[in-house]
Amino acid sequence: MSLLLVFQELEQGRLKLGDIVTVSEHAASMGGSQVFLEPGEKQDVKTLIKCVVVSSANDAVVALAEHICGSEKAFVSRMNKEAQRLGMTHTAFKNACGLDEKGHVTTAYDIALMTRELARKHPQIFKYTKIWMDTIIHKTKKGEKEFGLSNTNKLIRQYNGCTGMKTGSTSEAGFCLSATATRNKIHMIAVVMASESSKTRVKEASQLLDYGFSNCQMIKDVTTKKEIGKITVEKGEQEEVQYKNKIVSQILDIKNSTDKIKKKIKIYKIKAPVKKGQCVGNIVYSRRNKVIKTEQIKALTSIKKADFFSEIKKISVQYFLIKAIF
Repeated sequence: MSLLLVFQELEQGRLKLGDIVTVSEHAASMGGSQVFLEPGEKQDVKTLIKCVVVSSANDAVVALAEHICGSEKAFVSRMNKEAQRLGMTHTAFKNACGLDEKGHVTTAYDIALMTRELARKHPQIFKYTKIWMDTIIHKTKKGEKEFGLSNTNKLIRQYNGCTGMKTGSTSEAGFCLSATATRNKIHMIAVVMASESSKTRVKEASQLLDYGFSNCQMIKDVTTKKEIGKITVEKGEQEEVQYKNKIVSQILDIKNSTDKIKKKIKIYKIKAPVKKGQCVGNIVYSRRNKVIKTEQIKALTSIKKADFFSEIKKISVQYFLIKAIF
């Protein structure tokens, strides 16, 4: 969750990769997995993200949390609000780094929801998750010293299509892993918790991913103009919205499923002005009344709002057409 909030800050422009973070006494005191940051040490945001993603550095994530919200406590409050927004109903965060603490709990499903949000909305995370080994330079009053990073997610070297994501381990939680992988345009998430060892979590995550890939497939559906029909515009210089002749959708399907995928076309009530690229309707695919894919119907051109003289002209044309018919 900490990484999700960090990438949200980057997207919204409140945080930049080159921003300098000063490590506090509190951040430097974190136990567990760390990169041994020192109090007063200065590192840029990009370096600290790399430390968190590659080496699961607790000191680095707390330093980022404090930089963003002023304190770890305030950052944790934001983590819990974001968890609620994502529907993580069985999760409560007590700290920013995941160390054992009373009441600090989550589930595999909730972690999957969080991982999906990070992967979908912030794909730049994969620039870090695929790093196998790297180095950082400690910058302190004592001088500069190189420190090696080694990815704690061994799955990226052992599983075909693995794109990475995040490991975690504590004495109470055991060895955990939220793994992502892509094959044939199918993106999978596998979450393993409470494994006995780092090797076991890799094995179990691999089994879950294998199961997913073997039971899923991508299918193609083409929606034509004939199916969609005319999309009218109120009070516009043109009366109809122009859109693609064919809209191609790629849909994730479960092999040998008896539940059919249903398609429904929803057209909005459109009033001028209309901007090029504006969504004017949706193609909604569902299974068991649950939406599994939504494809937007977008305007190919802009349509200006009709002025007084344009409206008079349209009324006149309609009048003479009716008169000609009768």
